[in-house]
Amino acid sequence: MIHPTAVVDPSAQLGARVHIGPFCSVGPSAVLDDGVDLVSHVIIDGHTTIGAGTKVFPFATIGMAPQDLKYRGEDTETIIGARCTIREHATINRGTKPGGGITRVGDDCLIMTAGHVAHDCQIGNGVIIVNNVVMGGHVEIGDGAIIGGAAAVHQFVRIGRGAMIGGMSGVEADVIPFGMIIGNRARLAGLNIIGLRRRNIDHATIHHMRATFNALFRDCTHPFHDRLTTLQAQTHDPYTTEILAFAAHPGKRGLIRTTTTAADDTEG
Repeated sequence: MIHPTAVVDPSAQLGARVHIGPFCSVGPSAVLDDGVDLVSHVIIDGHTTIGAGTKVFPFATIGMAPQDLKYRGEDTETIIGARCTIREHATINRGTKPGGGITRVGDDCLIMTAGHVAHDCQIGNGVIIVNNVVMGGHVEIGDGAIIGGAAAVHQFVRIGRGAMIGGMSGVEADVIPFGMIIGNRARLAGLNIIGLRRRNIDHATIHHMRATFNALFRDCTHPFHDRLTTLQAQTHDPYTTEILAFAAHPGKRGLIRTTTTAADDTEG
């Protein structure tokens, strides 16, 4: 199942039912698990592992050297999970030693056309990265998050699970789990209500999450830390607790706190 025009190094490890289409290039340290499908013109370089059932479309590159001037050819990795779809012209760069050495994409992810996953990024399971999304190094994206088309995510930013980033948003700081972000310089528009419904979260829990969100981000009568501490003492459901715990420990880029109007996340 290897096209005669493909170049596959004899040292590459290929599972059962692997398909390597025309003009693909697979390097010596690649591991392609069962059922991987490289449609055509795909480049797999470096120490790269691609999980079972993943399909990669033409002109995508996986495991190429990072776009980091400090990189000097160190032996680092790229790990792609199972059942992912990686569309045309997507680029996923391998890690750097200072960043932990691994760029990782979880299971069941969709990376659309021209999406860029930079060195040392950690992408969770079920993440959707829409066309032309770009991200800097060391970005972390939680399970089930959706990154809208042409969004730009600054290096070291953390995006919590279930969050939704609006198209063309510039994300410069951390985004809470289940948050919804819009704006050229991203603002916190509310909670990702549609995403919560899709997870079959009950109405009472969503109502409590929205009340907590408003108290934390929109009620400015007390300092942010005081509001956060009070809400943590009052909250017991796991989803709201996750949001508050995330907000209590921001990463290197801080936390997005600036919000739009209270009507933006209404349940309609």
